[in-house]
Amino acid sequence: MLIWFRYLKTDWFTRRQPALFNIPFVVAAADHGRMLITAANAVAQSYGIDKGMAVADARAIFPSLQIMDDKPELSSKWMKGLAECCIRYTPFVAIDPPDALILDATGCAHLWGGEEPYLRDIVTRLKSLGYHVHAAMADTIGAAWAIAHYGKERFFVAGHQQTTALLSLPVEALRIDPATHERLYALGLKQIGSIIGMQRAALRRRFGEHILQRLDQLTGNREEIIEPVLPVALYQERLPCLESIVTATGIEIALQRLLQTLCHRLQQEQKGLRTAILKCYRADNKLVQTEIKTSRPSFNTAHLFKLFELTIETLEPGPGIDLFILEAPTVEPVSVVQEKLWQKTRGLDNTHLSELIDRLSGKFGANHIRRFVPAEHYWPERSFKPALSLDEKPTTAWKVDTPRPLQVLPKPEHIEVTAPVPDYPPMNFRYKGKLHKIIKADGPERIEQEWWLQQGRHRDYYYVEDEEGNRYWLFRLGHYTDQSYQWFIHGFFA
Repeated sequence: MLIWFRYLKTDWFTRRQPALFNIPFVVAAADHGRMLITAANAVAQSYGIDKGMAVADARAIFPSLQIMDDKPELSSKWMKGLAECCIRYTPFVAIDPPDALILDATGCAHLWGGEEPYLRDIVTRLKSLGYHVHAAMADTIGAAWAIAHYGKERFFVAGHQQTTALLSLPVEALRIDPATHERLYALGLKQIGSIIGMQRAALRRRFGEHILQRLDQLTGNREEIIEPVLPVALYQERLPCLESIVTATGIEIALQRLLQTLCHRLQQEQKGLRTAILKCYRADNKLVQTEIKTSRPSFNTAHLFKLFELTIETLEPGPGIDLFILEAPTVEPVSVVQEKLWQKTRGLDNTHLSELIDRLSGKFGANHIRRFVPAEHYWPERSFKPALSLDEKPTTAWKVDTPRPLQVLPKPEHIEVTAPVPDYPPMNFRYKGKLHKIIKADGPERIEQEWWLQQGRHRDYYYVEDEEGNRYWLFRLGHYTDQSYQWFIHGFFA
């Protein structure tokens, strides 16, 4: 399907200044010291004023002609915005510069009840936004382009009617350069039907290879490559609505249907999604969306719905949602873990654990749920590191022969300590202005740096408990005999 915005630039001004609708006006830009018209609205064209004329000549025809400054840099932005608006009809929308869109409607039109209702709905929506559009649907891009630009009206062209509809169109509909169609006109070849049956060798000799390429693209004998505005997601499901959805219940029903279809497909391929995006296209052409992530690939419909359920309240349906799209941009193979009869749990391989982590991450934020694995370092603050995933295997074992605090400070904090010499445990310490009297203590445990680093002095760690029952991890940096030894707090036990 091709949509041609015949008055793209003037429509842009008319949408912002409705008073211009019935007034002849043009868009102009400076060119070699004079102002040339780059676009004219339909009213101005009825007076013979059109693109390419000098502004001075146009004002001679219509003295009160309104002149607007051209904004060429915005044209691409307008077309990109219109293309994104049309994604509600198909995931594959491309821009045909400077003022047309190409939609691949394969497998989409039946959702609107057929090709003609599909075409009619798109045109009606764009016209309601204030754009003059000519649209056509055909088997090839070339045929749709020709009919949209030179056909008498917008319509759907069935495959068996396509050739007949194209034969009567002028040769300009082939998308050839002006010099070529002027030569064709000079020879009396004014319609596509007058050249489509000619010998290819004669056409190539007189007019070059380009005209044969355009004829082949018109008839479908040569493929035409286009690039969509947004990459098409490999795993995507769409659900258009006959009536706009404005309630949370309606959104949930639509989401369940999309998840069931997508998860069934993923299960058949033994894959699971890691990221999913629910896009909701509203009747006012605005897009609202929400996203979920999983710690492991999943095709569990119930679990994924619970994750989305936490974010549905953030969606604002506004005047109503016309189209739901569920995308899975990140998909990974699902590895089935073999269970053992003599083991009641599977540890980190337990699916219920990963689903619990997903729900907690969705409710409190992914940064609040972390997993750590041991690192090959002696000093406590470097002896562990964040795991990249639940499936990451540690390269070394946790140190479990001596107690370690649940909370370790990323950087030890200086404290004031009273302790007998030489290596007795501390009697009390002051931390953040509060004095803690120690009633129980154990230690010291000496921890040296790695031999290949050897930066700084050793640490003597003590496990202490104050009169309130709180337990701390303290250490002395250096020997008592050192004049500059210091005490630090490094962690807290539960």
